Amino acid sequence: MIGILGGMGPEATLDLYRQIICLTPAAIDQDHIRVLIYSNPKIPDRTEAIAGRGESPVRHLIEAGRLLERGGAGIIAMPCNAAHYYLAQMRQEIHIPILNMIEETCRTLQRQMPEAKTAGLLATAGTVLSGVYHSELSKAGRDVLIPEDADNRRLQDAIARVKAGTYDRSTREVFESVGTRLIAAGAQVVILGCTEIPLSFDPHEAIYPALNPNQILAQAAVDWALGKRDFHS
Repeated sequence: MIGILGGMGPEATLDLYRQIICLTPAAIDQDHIRVLIYSNPKIPDRTEAIAGRGESPVRHLIEAGRLLERGGAGIIAMPCNAAHYYLAQMRQEIHIPILNMIEETCRTLQRQMPEAKTAGLLATAGTVLSGVYHSELSKAGRDVLIPEDADNRRLQDAIARVKAGTYDRSTREVFESVGTRLIAAGAQVVILGCTEIPLSFDPHEAIYPALNPNQILAQAAVDWALGKRDFHS
């Protein structure tokens, strides 16, 4: 059984579940994977916590993970990039494997685009500040480009609009244009490092190479459930 530690935000949680369903080879209901979802939108804001301005979400993340563990989940998928800043602390308290979306995304980049030495990153301020992608990509000798200040302000506003459910075509155009400028600045691929972004911007329709960490996370969870991969706590 896959456990989804969600609520950050609720629509990103729904998207992860949808991705799991789509990636599962199934002809009938019974072919699908058991999934236990715990969506807690009351988990404190990760960006505020990482910036030192708000309550740490660690206690809430651990409680959610333990709930999934008690419920019978064999692995946990967490559709929030910024929350992975706390992954090491969570793993100390939870006894089933927690998938690392950041690591899985970088592994996918290595497999699909080994020649790409610079990745653009579209993400919340908290994810950028945490350095989770910078740290993981640097292990493979890759650089990270982030948007300039003006573009970043547009990006953060667009992400907030998706979270608020008020996104439209103009929101998609922000993700398209900011990512395009990162490519022009030297990135060979853009990581959609906020799970809200793909809700309004389909990476398959992007005019630049893009990776969707939520889809990559879903694939890792499905591979585990089908016995194709093994993860350890």
